[in-house]
Amino acid sequence: MSPSIPTLKLNDGNSIPILGYGLGTANFKRGPAKDKFDESIAQATVTAIRAGYHHLDGAEGYGNETELGAAIARSGVPRDQLFVTTKTSCRKGETIELAFSRSLEKLGLDYVDLYLIHSPFFGEGGKAATKEELQAKWREVEALKDSGRAKSIGVSNYLREHLEAVLEIAKHKPAVNQIEYHPYLQHEGELVEYHRGKGIALEAYSPLTALTKAKGGPVDEVYERLAGKYGVEVGDVALRWVLDQGIVALTTSGSEERLKGWLERLWGFELTEEEVEEISERGKGKHFRGFWNGKFEEGDRR
Repeated sequence: MSPSIPTLKLNDGNSIPILGYGLGTANFKRGPAKDKFDESIAQATVTAIRAGYHHLDGAEGYGNETELGAAIARSGVPRDQLFVTTKTSCRKGETIELAFSRSLEKLGLDYVDLYLIHSPFFGEGGKAATKEELQAKWREVEALKDSGRAKSIGVSNYLREHLEAVLEIAKHKPAVNQIEYHPYLQHEGELVEYHRGKGIALEAYSPLTALTKAKGGPVDEVYERLAGKYGVEVGDVALRWVLDQGIVALTTSGSEERLKGWLERLWGFELTEEEVEEISERGKGKHFRGFWNGKFEEGDRR
C-alpha cells in the first residue's frame, strides 16, 4: 500500500487505504466508446498510481476495467502494494461468478482486494431487488471470498433495509458500503451510525460535490474560512470532513498537480469536532444527489 496514505481496518481483518482514486466519474465510458480502448484513461490512471494513489476504485459499469488493468501493468508498482476494487452490475440472467471472471480477465489480475455489488437496483425492470434477490446475490459474492479471489466483499448504494436483508443470512458481513456522501447528502436517518454499529466501513464517492456539481450553497463560506485557517485549499477541507468522520474518501482528477497536492496537504491537518459538526449542520440546509436520481425517490435524503 502507498506508505503516505493511512489505512482503515475492515471487519474481516484486511486494511483499506482511506483515500482512493476513482475511475467512475471523469473516466466513465459511455455508448460506442465502451468498446474501444481509451489510452487517455489508462495514462491518467498510471499518473495517479505513480503519484501515490494505490487504492484504485473501478467497476464493470464504468466500462474501463481494461484501461485500469493496463495502468496497473504499466505502473511498475508491485501487485501487493495496490488495493484494487471492482463491482458487479448484477446483469439479469448472469451469475456473479461469470461477471467476476470477466472482470478479472479485463483487469489482468487473479484476485481483487474488494468486490462490491454496485447497487441494489437489479430487480425486475431496474427496481430495487427483493429481499430474496438481495440475499441470493450476497451468497454468490460470499463464494468469491471463500475462494480467495476477492479478499474483501461489500456493497454500494445500499440503504439500511437492503443491508438488513443481507445481514439476516450473511456468513461474511459486508466489509464496506460505498455511497454518495457529502454535506448535501448525509443520509438522514442515522445511516452512518447504523454502519458503525454493525462494523461496516463506509466509503464516500463524490465527496467534492459541494464544490463541483452543487457549488453556491451554505457550506461554501465554511470551506473558505477553514481553508484560510489551515493554509490549504477548499478541496482539502471537503476531503478532511469525510476522513475525520472515519469514512474512506474516493476522488479523482485529471491534474497530476492536484492529485499530488492532496497527498502533500491532507495529512498535515485535521478538522476539530466542532468544525466537522459545523459543516454537517450547514450542509443540512441544502439537498443534492448527483447519482442514481432515477432510482431513489425525489427528495429522498437517506
